[in-house]
Amino acid sequence: MTGVYGAGALLTVTALTWTVWHGVTEPHNALAFGVLIAVGELARWGALPGEREPAPLAAAGALAYALLGRCAGQPASHGVPQTVAVVVAAALAGAVPHVIRGRGPGLDHMVRRILTVGFAAVCFQPLYHSRGLAHHLGQGPYYAVLLLLLLALTALCDAVLAALILRARSGHPFGPLLREELRALLGIGSAVCATGAVIALGVAVAGLWALPVFCVPLLLTQLSFRRYAAVRTTYRQTIASLARATEIAGYTRHGHARRVAELSQAVGRELGLSGPELTVLEYAALMHDIGQLSLVDPVPDGATALLPVTEQRRIALLGGAVVRQTGVSPAVAVVVERQADPYREQPMSARIVRAVNAYDDLAGESSRASGPLSALERLRLGTGHDYQPEVVESLARVLSRGGPAPGGTG
Repeated sequence: MTGVYGAGALLTVTALTWTVWHGVTEPHNALAFGVLIAVGELARWGALPGEREPAPLAAAGALAYALLGRCAGQPASHGVPQTVAVVVAAALAGAVPHVIRGRGPGLDHMVRRILTVGFAAVCFQPLYHSRGLAHHLGQGPYYAVLLLLLLALTALCDAVLAALILRARSGHPFGPLLREELRALLGIGSAVCATGAVIALGVAVAGLWALPVFCVPLLLTQLSFRRYAAVRTTYRQTIASLARATEIAGYTRHGHARRVAELSQAVGRELGLSGPELTVLEYAALMHDIGQLSLVDPVPDGATALLPVTEQRRIALLGGAVVRQTGVSPAVAVVVERQADPYREQPMSARIVRAVNAYDDLAGESSRASGPLSALERLRLGTGHDYQPEVVESLARVLSRGGPAPGGTG
């Protein structure tokens, strides 16, 4: 990750120095796109935590400026350094109100934006302004195809950068993280790329007046996406609240469901799960003990891993029946129902939930195990029938990097 930050810093310093030394070319274009990017950064108000692209309008405007070959029929010659300099200056200007409120843009997003825009500008501008290419391409379909190809490469570059940063922060395998980032491009990422291309094409023909016209659809898309994300966030909070019912009723230790969910997701990423698979895994891990609410006598400390197999299966089936009544995806209910089966008969998510739940039960302060190392050893002893060896070893790797702490304090 240090290399990514270093590349972003070097590109920023070089671009700003070059622009200050040589002056701003075509200042009207630079000002118009700078204002658009700054407004896009201001529009990150209301962004939800974890959004992959909290300022899509700014991202689209930056891409459009990088891919701008002509303005109202006249050649644009602002160059790669000025492109990066304008994007950096506008992004910083638009971020000032957020910084004052203590909610400034994350450094990861800024570095990705700088490197992605620099990549797009380096790919497009020297190629477009090479001798004869602009004449042959014109403003027809070949020009649009060129923009789409460059946008696809730019999106891939951004996904790789995001996966590298996440890999450095979390230690998860690069492949699953990259697949998750590529899958995320189908959402707001595709809208950003499409709007960037449309803005560049529109300004090439109609001039700067095209900027406000082509920004409206993306603003509406951003609003719709945030409403959808807010609904999903509320949905997850409802599931988490329901999962806490076992803690409030005294059936499980405080924070058990949350710890199992966090650790299960980490193990799932380690094993290559991504996207919807991780969502199912998270919901199932949160609700894996919900069947205990049907018991007359609570299990001591909620440690179902210490019960006979027949009793574990009965509680799992009761939990699956409860989950099916909540309207959650049937896939979640299947994981909850089958978490006590022999691992060879389970789907991968159920194998993960069973192993992680057993680890947290065995490593708890009140269990008969003497701590995390003893708990892992007991899981390894059960890999012949109860726990998949690959899941247990993935759990061990996650814990070695520092997973959620077991115990009763949450």
